[in-house]
Amino acid sequence: VQLQAYGGGLVQPGGSLRLSCAASGDIFSINAMGWFRQAPGKEREFVATITWSGGSTYYAGSVKGRFTISRDNARNTVYLQMNSLKSEDTAVYFCAANQKGSYNRFPSEYPYWGQGTLVTVSS
Repeated sequence: VQLQAYGGGLVQPGGSLRLSCAASGDIFSINAMGWFRQAPGKEREFVATITWSGGSTYYAGSVKGRFTISRDNARNTVYLQMNSLKSEDTAVYFCAANQKGSYNRFPSEYPYWGQGTLVTVSS
């Protein structure tokens, strides 16, 4: 499974941004996709996850109500819509995929990773 994340950029506080993650390769083996982020000097942290078939979602408390994860199976793409962005959302965002389990929140549970895309929230 190969993942390609894109859509990062500079946005003002309170603004919105949508990240995309395109999957290719052994798509049918994917069980769930997730978004993680890593700020400078901090560990990689869970943001959101969605099951590939049923579309069940789970969010970190820090983004719940502001971020929405969704998927388009026809396009093999997962999205992260980020609204009401705050400076503390600044980080490199990564998409990931796994082949088993649901609501997985730990990086070690995802064997496949895309390259990161930088999101900077600043005025």
